[in-house]
Parts: sequence; structure tokens; C-alpha cells
Amino acid sequence: MRSKGTTTRLHKIRSVTRLRTAIFICGLFLLFMPDVHWWAPEGDNRFTVFLDGVAMGTVDDPAKAEMIYRDARRELEASREGMGFMQLPELTTTGEELIRGEIDREEDVRQAVKAAISSELTTGYSKAYSIKVGETMVNVAGADEATKLLQETISEYDPSGEFKVDLVADHSRELNVLIPRVGRAEQEEEEKPVLELGGGAAVTDDEQNWDLEEEDIGFDSFDYGIEEMGFSESVEVVEAYLPSDAIEDYEEARGRLTDLQELKQVYKVKSGDTLSKIALEVGLPLDEIIALNETLENENSIINVDQELLITVPEPELSVVWTETTRDDEVFDLPVEYIYNDEWFTNKSVTLQQPSAGYHETVSLITRKNDEEMEREVLYEEVGVEAVAKVVEVGTMIPPTYIKPLSGGRISSGFGGRRSPFTGAASSHAGVDIATPTGTPIWASSGGTVVWAGWNGGYGNLVSINHPDGRQTRYAHLSKVYVSVGQYVSQGQVIAASGSTGQSTGPHLHFEMRIGGVAYNPMDYVNLY
Repeated sequence: MRSKGTTTRLHKIRSVTRLRTAIFICGLFLLFMPDVHWWAPEGDNRFTVFLDGVAMGTVDDPAKAEMIYRDARRELEASREGMGFMQLPELTTTGEELIRGEIDREEDVRQAVKAAISSELTTGYSKAYSIKVGETMVNVAGADEATKLLQETISEYDPSGEFKVDLVADHSRELNVLIPRVGRAEQEEEEKPVLELGGGAAVTDDEQNWDLEEEDIGFDSFDYGIEEMGFSESVEVVEAYLPSDAIEDYEEARGRLTDLQELKQVYKVKSGDTLSKIALEVGLPLDEIIALNETLENENSIINVDQELLITVPEPELSVVWTETTRDDEVFDLPVEYIYNDEWFTNKSVTLQQPSAGYHETVSLITRKNDEEMEREVLYEEVGVEAVAKVVEVGTMIPPTYIKPLSGGRISSGFGGRRSPFTGAASSHAGVDIATPTGTPIWASSGGTVVWAGWNGGYGNLVSINHPDGRQTRYAHLSKVYVSVGQYVSQGQVIAASGSTGQSTGPHLHFEMRIGGVAYNPMDYVNLY
């Protein structure tokens, strides 16, 4: 029989043993149990990862989902020779707040994401290279075709084959994007600095030494030929898998990028421009310019400086910008020099000095876009013969306008040769006859000073007006005269009434226009209809 003290001691030993066993079992459970987390309830702490709305698993941080997504794409691209994908499933996450819950292993989520991305590459897709120029994109079968297309575009303006196109990776982009680098074919990349020129890069020669004394510079101081070449537009080449029917024939793809296209552009009107001058400058028929612009009604429509006109210009989608140093000799003229006279009308001008052409030899740096010269900078010049500019004095005042001198009427006899209504012999008619009833009001075609008002032989009653621009108008066969010599009359003022006085076959107005005393056809200056 055990004593009471012995029983108590055995009880304590059993209790300690049970406690140690329980702690050991709990440790094993925590070691081998699923990934269970305890969280403090402070917002969303478990996130479900979705690709195109399909659940891939759970993580405890959205940033971890982004990392898994990038890693899965990188592994797949590496396994497919670095190719990217034109369309990738969209990654989204939704969060929830839990105090305790399970999350999936990162490796399990990564494998699920890889499987989802890989499923996007279905049968019928092929490796391709997409060449993007601005908003235009063509798809060719391989990198060699992409390089060949860009090389042939450059070579059209580089017949000696000095420049070569290489596709290099754009490391600033997450996806596999290549950009063209244009350099001299015989030079190593490290020997020359790379200069960005539009969408592609251009490799140039070392800068010429401009520290020479001015008297030491001559034509032999320059290197002649093409300096830089590149593309005027941003050019990107993207590696991708595409449906086989989306890959274009090489010649078709090249044509879409290099053939001339009718591209709409805006022309800003400059001082001195006319619609016909603009049509010649842009190489577009005048009627097409009018049709493209709703603000233009016809060839006589008024245009203003800085007005924008829509025009179409034939240009390829892919253009080459290149610079060239050239030596040229030419006969040249200086621009006309104008002296403005505020007391003359704009239709009066006098040449004060006749021009004389000059001769010079120049070294120029020319920038071209395809075959079109965009800019010319003269680097050096030797003048053989000095040019002399033409000097012209011109008026600045707007000349007077002329209006029909009566209302209505019918032209009964025109200007020039005719048979005399009195003798039947050939004669010259110095004006235009407008048949109208006797007493019709006659008004001044333009403002001026009356120099004749009364009877004048075969004219009958005549009014003659001298105008500020040097012209004179005559109004004959009048029944009444309302003005006197020396009087100033304004345009449209009633000066007489029509009639049939003098040598006349019936009531009408004989209207003349004289310049320097010589009669000219009034209809060249006034609309008499």
C-alpha cells in the first residue's frame, strides 16, 4: 500500500509527461500542417489571383502576384527563344480580410499562371516580326526579312552601300522590342558615337576640326558625302507569335511602308500666297485643293495669312532622313529689293536698278527627306562674281475700284473693230455701248475729278472724269449733265442722264476707259453685265 506522499509525486510526474507530449504533438502539427496564417484584422490580407477572370490561387500580397506573373512570362519567353506574345491574359487580384486562413504555395501559383499563359499559344500560330511605323504595322516572317526591308529603304538613297541597318534590343521596354540602328557598314560600333535620328539611330563621322584659322579653311578641309542616315518616323520591331494568315508577303509588306500614299497634311498660308501659287508649290491641282476645303468656294476665294488649308501630299509611310556634305558651283541671283512709296498706288512700280547674276562655289550640308531637300546650311563659300540685286520702287496705296455706271441696260456694241453704223466703213469703237431708255441715271464708275462736262462733237453731251490711279472714264450721248468741270465726284454719284445726242442711232450710254490717253476695253476693268 502506497503512502499518500508517493501518490502525489506520481501524479505530478504523469501531468508533466502529458504536457510535454501535448507540446511535442503541437509542434509536429505546426511543422507539417497546410500553409495556415494568423493575421491581425487590419484590412485585406489574402488575395486571389485571376488571369482573364480564372482563379490561379491565393497569395498574401498583390506585389507577389505581379512578381509571379513576370517570372512565369520570363520563363516561357526563354523557353520559346525569347519570343513575346501579342496578347496576354489580364492579371487581376481580389482581396479579403481574414483572421486565419490558408494561402497556396508560390510555386503552385506560378505553375498555374504559366499554364494559363501557355494556353494562349494555340496551333496555327507562327513566329513573326511586326514592324510598326507610326500607326501602320506590317508583319513579316522573320528578323532577316524585317532587317532586309529597312535596309532596302535606306539603300535607295545610299547607292554606294556605306550604311547598314541592325536591329538592337530596346532595354527600356519590358517586352522584346527591337529598334533599327543605322551605321556605317565598315565601322565597329564602339568606334563611332550613336546619334538618334527620328525612329532609327545614325552613326556619323568624327566631328570635323573647326578650330582651324579662318584663312586655313578651304574646299579641301571638308569630307564630302553622306554624313547621317536614319528614319524620320519612330520604327519598332516586335517579336511575336501570330496566326499564319496574318503574316504578309514580303513585297506586299514593303510596298505598304515604302510606296507613296495620299497623306492629308495642313498648309499654313504665308504672306504673298495665292491659291494658284499654293497649288504649284504643293503639286496639287487647284480644283482638288478647293474640294478638300469647305471654306473655299472657287479659285477667287479670299485667303488670309496663317489660314490653314487641307492638302494631300504623296508620301510613303516610312521615310528616310539623311544629310550630305556637297561642293557646288552655281550662278545665283539676289532677292529683289523693294522701296515702298506711300504716295503711289499698288499698280505702279518703277525699276531703279537692274539685276546682275553672281557666281559662287559653296560647301553645303543638305538635309533631305527621301528625295526632297528640307534644309541647306552653307558651311563655306567663295564668291567669284558679286551679284547685284534688282531694286524696284512700288506703291502701297490700294487703287480705286470701278463699277457699272448704270442700272440694267443691254450691251449693243462692244469695244474694238466694227463697221460704222453711219458710213458702213470699217472703224474702231473706243468704248462699249449700253442700250438704255433716255433719262436713265448715269453715275460715276469711280471717284475722281470732272475734266469735261458738256457738248463734244460726235460724243454729244460728254462727261470725262480723271481718277487718282491715272485712268479716265468717259460717258457720252447724254441727255442731261449734272456736274461741272473741276468738281470732285464720288463713286456711284449721279452725274448725268442717258440720251441719244451727237452721232447716235438710238438712246444708249457710250462708256470709255482711257489710260495715258489710250482707249482700253472697259470690260477688262468693269463688269458691265
